[in-house]
Amino acid sequence: MSMPAYITKEILADPTKREFGEFSLSRLLGTVFEPTDGCRICILTDFDDPAAMMKNHAYLEADGFPVQKNAYKHFYQALHNGVMEELGMDGGEMFAYYCTNGSNLDMKDPCWDAEGNELSLDNDIYTNYDIILCITDWSATAPLTAKCKEYGFRGATLHGVNDIILNSGLAVNYDEVSEDAECVRQAMTKADEVEIDFELEDGRILTAWLGLDGQEAQKSHGLCKGKEPDVANLPAGEVYFVPVDARGQFPMKYDDGTLGVLEVVDRNIISSTLIEGNQSTIDEHNQRLADDPMTGTLGELGFGTQVLPVSYSDIQDEKVLGTCHLATGRDDHLGGDIVPDMFKKHENSTHDDILFAPHKTPNFNIREVRMKRGEQVEQIIENFRPSDYVLQSLSR
Repeated sequence: MSMPAYITKEILADPTKREFGEFSLSRLLGTVFEPTDGCRICILTDFDDPAAMMKNHAYLEADGFPVQKNAYKHFYQALHNGVMEELGMDGGEMFAYYCTNGSNLDMKDPCWDAEGNELSLDNDIYTNYDIILCITDWSATAPLTAKCKEYGFRGATLHGVNDIILNSGLAVNYDEVSEDAECVRQAMTKADEVEIDFELEDGRILTAWLGLDGQEAQKSHGLCKGKEPDVANLPAGEVYFVPVDARGQFPMKYDDGTLGVLEVVDRNIISSTLIEGNQSTIDEHNQRLADDPMTGTLGELGFGTQVLPVSYSDIQDEKVLGTCHLATGRDDHLGGDIVPDMFKKHENSTHDDILFAPHKTPNFNIREVRMKRGEQVEQIIENFRPSDYVLQSLSR
């Protein structure tokens, strides 16, 4: 029994030293969606003005839009340059819908093709394609998961795709990713509780406790094989729980760099207190919590299971072994009980990940993560490194 060859002390300390094969769309689709023969495939992307940007692929001549340009170059063109023929697929069209401007918000129905025709996601896309690749600025995993169950397609969400992700997180063997995720899942499933100790720069220790009630751990492993409706979130490689309770404190680094301490009671963030930065940022968050308390409900606890380089896009970076993340808001796509109708306003019904990783939160350390399962107590993470218990679970 030994760990996968790419998991060494040297690579764990510096994941950029891991060698990856060249990105291959054919290999990715063939592995993730087997079987593909006879499937109709399309690509979805998002713009603030989808009618104008999608017509004749106008975004290709405009400044910006790196994700959409990657969708065109590495997915749309590749499909038409042999990948569909190789995998026995057809279709290959690309469509654009309105940006949601929020993580996992439901999408508006209108969309446009490259000829400038207005179409309907419900009536023209979900009903006419077997595999849908959603390559966007804003994550659509939650709404697309709901739609796949309604309309019967398979798909993958790949928001924020950049060159690092293409050459690492999407260039791996997803059968192996799935196997590694299952190993970690087995090591953590049916946990009763998890405690996370956060160490601040001033030496304070904050502890967050999450009650899991012995639930089966779930995995985001990247495979949608067979014919059952499902949506993969790529890059994948994660084990996660839907908390049933939570309390304590944890630090938060806001988009503007402000640091705060979040107070959690009965699974809900009830307040934020300034550590350093802008008090106005803290006040704005507290106002949002007071106005719509559901925005502070904890809907996910996740742990990365892959060894990957930092991509500076959370879609990959939350999958890195030795990191963990919490998420607030809707969790219906994870099997949870928080649905969009529970929020005061539609724009509040997001699913927002809070990633704890050295590059993302250098102002504080994950000193230790502990899991309790019956009488068993195991260390999961120490100082942003996977524990021996987790590494041993990966031996095969």
